[in-house]
Amino acid sequence: MGVRYTGRFAPSPTGLLHSGSLVAALASWLDARAHAGRWLVRIEDVDTPRCVPGADHRILAQLAQCGLQPDEAPLWQSQRGDTYQAALDTLIAKGWAYPCGCSRKEIEAAQSQAVARHHAAVYPGTCRQGLQGKTARAWRLHVQAVQQALELPALTHWQDRRLGAQNQNVSEAVGDFVLRRADGLWAYQLAVVVDDAAQGITHVVRGEDLADNTARQIVLQHALGLPTPQYLHTPLVLGANGEKLSKQNGAQALDLNAPLTALNQAAQALGLAAVPAETRIPQALSQWCQDWATRN
Repeated sequence: MGVRYTGRFAPSPTGLLHSGSLVAALASWLDARAHAGRWLVRIEDVDTPRCVPGADHRILAQLAQCGLQPDEAPLWQSQRGDTYQAALDTLIAKGWAYPCGCSRKEIEAAQSQAVARHHAAVYPGTCRQGLQGKTARAWRLHVQAVQQALELPALTHWQDRRLGAQNQNVSEAVGDFVLRRADGLWAYQLAVVVDDAAQGITHVVRGEDLADNTARQIVLQHALGLPTPQYLHTPLVLGANGEKLSKQNGAQALDLNAPLTALNQAAQALGLAAVPAETRIPQALSQWCQDWATRN
Protein backbone atom coordinates (compact mmCIF):
# COMPACT_ATOMS: atom_id res chain seq x y z
CA MET A 1 0.00 0.00 0.00
CA GLY A 2 1.39 3.41 -0.97
CA VAL A 3 1.66 6.46 1.24
CA ARG A 4 -1.66 8.26 1.53
CA TYR A 5 -1.87 11.65 -0.13
CA THR A 6 -1.51 14.49 2.38
CA GLY A 7 -1.71 18.10 1.25
CA ARG A 8 -1.70 21.42 3.03
CA PHE A 9 -2.53 25.10 2.83
CA ALA A 10 -0.02 27.27 4.69
CA PRO A 11 -1.09 30.92 4.99
CA SER A 12 0.98 33.60 6.70
CA PRO A 13 -1.23 35.68 9.06
CA THR A 14 0.14 39.02 7.88
CA GLY A 15 -3.42 39.85 6.89
CA LEU A 16 -6.64 38.12 5.95
CA LEU A 17 -7.20 35.90 2.93
CA HIS A 18 -7.65 37.74 -0.37
CA SER A 19 -8.72 36.44 -3.76
CA GLY A 20 -5.19 35.30 -4.63
CA SER A 21 -4.71 33.29 -1.46
CA LEU A 22 -8.16 31.71 -1.84
CA VAL A 23 -7.03 30.35 -5.23
CA ALA A 24 -4.14 28.52 -3.55
CA ALA A 25 -6.38 27.31 -0.71
CA LEU A 26 -9.04 25.99 -3.08
CA ALA A 27 -6.49 24.31 -5.36
CA SER A 28 -4.78 22.52 -2.49
CA TRP A 29 -8.14 21.41 -1.04
CA LEU A 30 -9.41 20.16 -4.41
CA ASP A 31 -6.19 18.29 -5.13
CA ALA A 32 -6.34 16.54 -1.75
CA ARG A 33 -9.99 15.59 -2.13
CA ALA A 34 -9.55 14.48 -5.75
CA HIS A 35 -6.86 12.07 -4.53
CA ALA A 36 -8.97 10.87 -1.57
CA GLY A 37 -6.34 12.40 0.69
CA ARG A 38 -6.02 14.48 3.81
CA TRP A 39 -5.94 18.30 3.77
CA LEU A 40 -4.15 20.17 6.54
CA VAL A 41 -3.72 23.83 7.44
CA ARG A 42 -0.48 25.25 8.80
CA ILE A 43 -0.22 28.80 10.10
CA GLU A 44 3.17 30.06 8.94
CA ASP A 45 3.73 32.73 11.59
CA VAL A 46 7.51 32.51 12.11
CA ASP A 47 7.91 36.12 10.89
CA THR A 48 6.20 37.40 14.02
CA PRO A 49 6.84 41.16 13.48
CA ARG A 50 4.77 41.03 10.28
CA CYS A 51 1.91 38.99 11.72
CA VAL A 52 -1.37 40.76 12.44
CA PRO A 53 -2.85 39.86 15.86
CA GLY A 54 -5.90 37.67 15.44
CA ALA A 55 -5.43 37.18 11.69
CA ASP A 56 -4.66 33.48 12.15
CA HIS A 57 -8.05 32.67 13.68
CA ARG A 58 -9.86 34.94 11.24
CA ILE A 59 -8.18 33.11 8.33
CA LEU A 60 -9.42 29.79 9.74
CA ALA A 61 -12.90 31.29 9.98
CA GLN A 62 -12.68 32.49 6.36
CA LEU A 63 -11.73 29.00 5.22
CA ALA A 64 -14.63 27.51 7.16
CA GLN A 65 -17.04 29.97 5.53
CA CYS A 66 -15.84 28.64 2.18
CA GLY A 67 -16.36 25.03 3.25
CA LEU A 68 -12.61 24.35 3.43
CA GLN A 69 -12.18 22.47 6.70
CA PRO A 70 -8.84 20.83 7.61
CA ASP A 71 -8.80 17.18 8.59
CA GLU A 72 -6.63 17.84 11.65
CA ALA A 73 -6.09 20.71 14.06
CA PRO A 74 -3.96 23.45 12.48
CA LEU A 75 -0.24 23.70 13.22
CA TRP A 76 1.33 27.01 14.28
CA GLN A 77 4.98 27.44 13.30
CA SER A 78 5.56 29.92 16.12
CA GLN A 79 5.20 27.00 18.55
CA ARG A 80 7.86 24.84 16.88
CA GLY A 81 11.14 26.62 17.59
CA ASP A 82 12.64 23.62 19.40
CA THR A 83 12.02 21.43 16.35
CA TYR A 84 13.70 23.90 14.03
CA GLN A 85 16.64 24.21 16.40
CA ALA A 86 17.07 20.43 16.39
CA ALA A 87 17.17 20.47 12.59
CA LEU A 88 19.76 23.28 12.59
CA ASP A 89 21.84 21.42 15.18
CA THR A 90 21.86 18.38 12.88
CA LEU A 91 23.19 20.47 10.00
CA ILE A 92 25.81 22.14 12.19
CA ALA A 93 27.03 18.77 13.48
CA LYS A 94 27.58 17.62 9.89
CA GLY A 95 29.44 20.79 8.99
CA TRP A 96 26.71 21.85 6.57
CA ALA A 97 25.61 25.05 8.33
CA TYR A 98 27.77 27.94 9.43
CA PRO A 99 27.33 31.23 11.30
CA CYS A 100 27.33 34.43 9.26
CA GLY A 101 28.41 37.78 10.69
CA CYS A 102 27.69 39.88 7.60
CA SER A 103 25.38 42.85 7.91
CA ARG A 104 22.79 43.51 5.23
CA LYS A 105 24.85 46.50 4.09
CA GLU A 106 27.96 44.34 3.67
CA ILE A 107 26.04 41.71 1.72
CA GLU A 108 24.47 44.33 -0.55
CA ALA A 109 27.91 45.87 -1.18
CA ALA A 110 29.38 42.48 -2.10
CA GLN A 111 26.41 41.75 -4.35
CA SER A 112 26.79 45.11 -6.10
CA GLN A 113 30.42 44.29 -6.85
CA ALA A 114 29.39 40.90 -8.21
CA VAL A 115 26.78 42.48 -10.49
CA ALA A 116 29.39 44.98 -11.71
CA ARG A 117 31.52 41.97 -12.68
CA HIS A 118 28.50 40.42 -14.45
CA HIS A 119 27.95 37.77 -11.78
CA ALA A 120 24.63 36.92 -10.10
CA ALA A 121 23.75 38.89 -6.97
CA VAL A 122 24.01 36.00 -4.51
CA TYR A 123 25.55 35.70 -1.04
CA PRO A 124 29.30 35.45 -1.79
CA GLY A 125 30.15 33.01 1.00
CA THR A 126 32.12 35.59 3.00
CA CYS A 127 31.79 33.70 6.30
CA ARG A 128 32.06 30.20 4.86
CA GLN A 129 35.62 29.78 6.19
CA GLY A 130 34.98 31.53 9.52
CA LEU A 131 33.66 34.75 11.02
CA GLN A 132 37.02 36.56 10.76
CA GLY A 133 36.40 38.51 13.96
CA LYS A 134 32.74 39.24 13.24
CA THR A 135 29.91 38.41 15.63
CA ALA A 136 27.59 35.64 14.48
CA ARG A 137 24.30 37.06 13.27
CA ALA A 138 22.59 34.45 11.09
CA TRP A 139 23.06 30.79 10.14
CA ARG A 140 23.41 29.68 6.53
CA LEU A 141 23.35 26.36 4.68
CA HIS A 142 26.63 25.48 2.98
CA VAL A 143 24.99 24.37 -0.26
CA GLN A 144 28.08 22.99 -2.02
CA ALA A 145 29.16 21.06 1.09
CA VAL A 146 25.78 19.31 1.14
CA GLN A 147 25.88 18.57 -2.58
CA GLN A 148 29.41 17.23 -2.47
CA ALA A 149 28.88 15.08 0.62
CA LEU A 150 25.65 13.58 -0.72
CA GLU A 151 26.89 13.45 -4.34
CA LEU A 152 24.05 15.67 -5.52
CA PRO A 153 24.31 17.40 -8.90
CA ALA A 154 24.94 21.14 -8.93
CA LEU A 155 21.73 21.53 -10.94
CA THR A 156 18.68 20.59 -8.88
CA HIS A 157 15.88 19.12 -11.02
CA TRP A 158 12.23 18.60 -10.22
CA GLN A 159 9.02 17.99 -12.14
CA ASP A 160 6.23 20.45 -11.48
CA ARG A 161 2.78 19.01 -12.17
CA ARG A 162 1.70 22.21 -13.95
CA LEU A 163 4.91 23.95 -15.04
CA GLY A 164 6.70 20.81 -16.20
CA ALA A 165 10.43 20.12 -15.91
CA GLN A 166 12.24 22.66 -13.73
CA ASN A 167 15.83 23.12 -12.60
CA GLN A 168 18.01 25.56 -10.71
CA ASN A 169 21.65 25.83 -9.70
CA VAL A 170 21.12 26.94 -6.11
CA SER A 171 24.74 27.97 -5.56
CA GLU A 172 24.69 30.26 -8.60
CA ALA A 173 21.11 31.51 -8.31
CA VAL A 174 20.88 31.99 -4.53
CA GLY A 175 24.09 31.03 -2.77
CA ASP A 176 24.28 29.79 0.82
CA PHE A 177 20.81 30.71 2.02
CA VAL A 178 19.71 31.67 5.52
CA LEU A 179 18.33 29.08 7.97
CA ARG A 180 18.05 31.36 10.99
CA ARG A 181 17.89 35.09 10.56
CA ALA A 182 20.05 37.74 12.22
CA ASP A 183 17.06 38.78 14.34
CA GLY A 184 16.80 35.24 15.73
CA LEU A 185 13.69 34.33 13.74
CA TRP A 186 13.58 31.09 11.77
CA ALA A 187 13.83 31.35 8.02
CA TYR A 188 10.93 30.21 5.86
CA GLN A 189 13.02 27.62 4.00
CA LEU A 190 13.98 25.65 7.11
CA ALA A 191 10.57 25.88 8.78
CA VAL A 192 8.62 24.75 5.72
CA VAL A 193 10.90 21.79 5.01
CA VAL A 194 10.83 20.57 8.61
CA ASP A 195 7.07 20.97 8.90
CA ASP A 196 6.21 19.38 5.57
CA ALA A 197 8.07 16.29 6.73
CA ALA A 198 6.60 16.38 10.25
CA GLN A 199 3.06 16.58 8.85
CA GLY A 200 3.69 13.86 6.28
CA ILE A 201 3.02 16.16 3.33
CA THR A 202 3.23 14.21 0.09
CA HIS A 203 1.94 16.90 -2.29
CA VAL A 204 2.52 20.64 -2.15
CA VAL A 205 0.06 22.82 -4.06
CA ARG A 206 0.86 26.52 -3.80
CA GLY A 207 1.13 29.73 -5.82
CA GLU A 208 3.55 30.02 -8.71
CA ASP A 209 5.39 32.84 -6.92
CA LEU A 210 6.81 30.20 -4.57
CA ALA A 211 8.18 27.97 -7.34
CA ASP A 212 11.59 29.62 -7.06
CA ASN A 213 11.90 28.28 -3.49
CA THR A 214 11.58 24.66 -4.56
CA ALA A 215 15.21 23.92 -5.41
CA ARG A 216 16.43 25.30 -2.09
CA GLN A 217 13.88 23.18 -0.26
CA ILE A 218 14.88 20.05 -2.15
CA VAL A 219 18.56 20.57 -1.25
CA LEU A 220 17.57 21.08 2.38
CA GLN A 221 15.37 17.97 2.32
CA HIS A 222 18.37 15.95 1.16
CA ALA A 223 20.56 17.50 3.85
CA LEU A 224 18.09 16.55 6.60
CA GLY A 225 17.27 13.13 5.15
CA LEU A 226 13.64 14.09 4.53
CA PRO A 227 11.34 13.07 1.66
CA THR A 228 10.62 15.40 -1.25
CA PRO A 229 6.92 15.99 -1.95
CA GLN A 230 5.43 16.38 -5.40
CA TYR A 231 4.89 20.02 -6.38
CA LEU A 232 2.15 21.85 -8.25
CA HIS A 233 2.33 25.63 -8.56
CA THR A 234 -0.96 27.35 -9.37
CA PRO A 235 -1.51 30.40 -11.60
CA LEU A 236 -1.19 33.77 -9.90
CA VAL A 237 -4.00 36.28 -9.52
CA LEU A 238 -2.67 39.63 -10.71
CA GLY A 239 -3.52 43.05 -9.40
CA ALA A 240 -4.42 46.10 -11.47
CA ASN A 241 -0.70 46.91 -11.81
CA GLY A 242 -0.03 43.54 -13.42
CA GLU A 243 1.88 42.24 -10.42
CA LYS A 244 0.95 39.33 -8.16
CA LEU A 245 -2.04 40.26 -6.02
CA SER A 246 -0.77 40.42 -2.45
CA LYS A 247 -1.28 42.17 0.84
CA GLN A 248 1.76 44.31 0.01
CA ASN A 249 0.18 45.79 -3.14
CA GLY A 250 -3.22 46.50 -1.65
CA ALA A 251 -5.15 43.25 -2.04
CA GLN A 252 -8.45 43.53 -0.20
CA ALA A 253 -9.61 40.88 2.27
CA LEU A 254 -12.27 38.57 0.90
CA ASP A 255 -15.85 39.73 1.25
CA LEU A 256 -17.39 36.56 2.56
CA ASN A 257 -20.91 37.87 2.92
CA ALA A 258 -21.22 35.96 -0.36
CA PRO A 259 -18.63 33.17 -0.09
CA LEU A 260 -19.82 31.39 -3.23
CA THR A 261 -18.99 34.47 -5.29
CA ALA A 262 -15.41 34.42 -3.95
CA LEU A 263 -15.16 30.67 -4.58
CA ASN A 264 -16.49 31.03 -8.12
CA GLN A 265 -13.79 33.61 -8.88
CA ALA A 266 -11.12 31.33 -7.42
CA ALA A 267 -12.40 28.35 -9.40
CA GLN A 268 -12.36 30.33 -12.64
CA ALA A 269 -8.75 31.39 -11.96
CA LEU A 270 -7.97 27.65 -11.83
CA GLY A 271 -9.72 27.02 -15.15
CA LEU A 272 -12.87 25.57 -13.61
CA ALA A 273 -16.37 26.59 -14.61
CA ALA A 274 -18.38 28.83 -12.31
CA VAL A 275 -21.48 27.32 -10.74
CA PRO A 276 -24.93 28.99 -10.62
CA ALA A 277 -25.48 31.51 -7.83
CA GLU A 278 -28.09 29.31 -6.14
CA THR A 279 -25.65 26.40 -5.75
CA ARG A 280 -24.83 25.41 -2.19
CA ILE A 281 -21.14 25.46 -1.29
CA PRO A 282 -20.83 21.69 -0.62
CA GLN A 283 -22.34 20.96 -4.03
CA ALA A 284 -20.07 23.52 -5.71
CA LEU A 285 -17.00 22.01 -4.10
CA SER A 286 -18.11 18.53 -5.11
CA GLN A 287 -18.56 19.61 -8.75
CA TRP A 288 -15.17 21.31 -8.87
CA CYS A 289 -13.54 18.31 -7.25
CA GLN A 290 -14.88 16.05 -10.01
CA ASP A 291 -13.66 18.47 -12.66
CA TRP A 292 -10.26 18.77 -11.00
CA ALA A 293 -9.88 14.98 -10.84
CA THR A 294 -10.38 14.66 -14.59
CA ARG A 295 -7.66 17.25 -15.29
CA ASN A 296 -5.08 16.54 -12.59
